[in-house]
Amino acid sequence: QVQLVESGGGSVQAGGSLRLSCAASGYTGTLYYWAWFRQTPGKEREGVAAVDSAGVTRYADSVKGRFTISKDNAKATLYLQMNSLKPEDTAMYFCAARFVGWIEDYLMKRNYHYWGQGTQVTVSS
Repeated sequence: QVQLVESGGGSVQAGGSLRLSCAASGYTGTLYYWAWFRQTPGKEREGVAAVDSAGVTRYADSVKGRFTISKDNAKATLYLQMNSLKPEDTAMYFCAARFVGWIEDYLMKRNYHYWGQGTQVTVSS
């Protein structure tokens, strides 16, 4: 049974940094796509950053230059380094994974089959 467990969320002032982690377990085969999404109450879950098995990354325009996605295959862990945080980055952040097939849009939530429970990030002004 695939499990994704996020950690690293918290409260920080604007301009600060946080590093999120997502530990994957219970799977076999190749993790083709791995991503971070975020959601605020009443809004759709939106893609933030994603990485494929070759290391190709994609970012939402709103976080380009501030967030960096990375992974450690040996540890089966995904990271999201978030710098220069803004109040509008406040959200629940979710880790998502896909183990089969090729996708064109790395940041579309319907392309992912497995989800973590989320970790809250709160940025105060």
